[in-house]
Amino acid sequence: MNHATPHIGAPVHTFTQLLSATRRGARLARLLAVTELRSRGVSRELTERAELVVAELAANAVLHGRVPGRCFRLTVVIDPSAARLRVEVSDARGDLRPLPRPTETAPDPLSTGGRGLALVAALADRWDCVPYPPSGKTVRAVLTGPACQASQPR
Repeated sequence: MNHATPHIGAPVHTFTQLLSATRRGARLARLLAVTELRSRGVSRELTERAELVVAELAANAVLHGRVPGRCFRLTVVIDPSAARLRVEVSDARGDLRPLPRPTETAPDPLSTGGRGLALVAALADRWDCVPYPPSGKTVRAVLTGPACQASQPR
């Protein structure tokens, strides 16, 4: 019998890093994610969206998920064949879980915060929050865009 061989796409790449739960750690998360995405040939449009998502999720991990002496984890999973990437930020505060803001309530225009997850929702195709054992949480965002230019590091 003749069977079609399934097409095997480019390999999935995973980048993960523990970072200090500080403003410096949040900034480093953004810079590392951008460097990894560029080195993997991810499109500029997708990289720019991912940069903003990483910045917001890392800032939230530092501001709301910080436990003294504990780090947060950044994970970026790149699937070049599907032109998709997943950003995950895990922190130690599982008791404080983000909730999507109802669409009918807008943030206070004079407030200096409260827009981060709305920005993530606008930039990502979807996002959610899952437990990160033993006591933390992981906020995940999936982004899709133009196909990656290359699947091998440059």
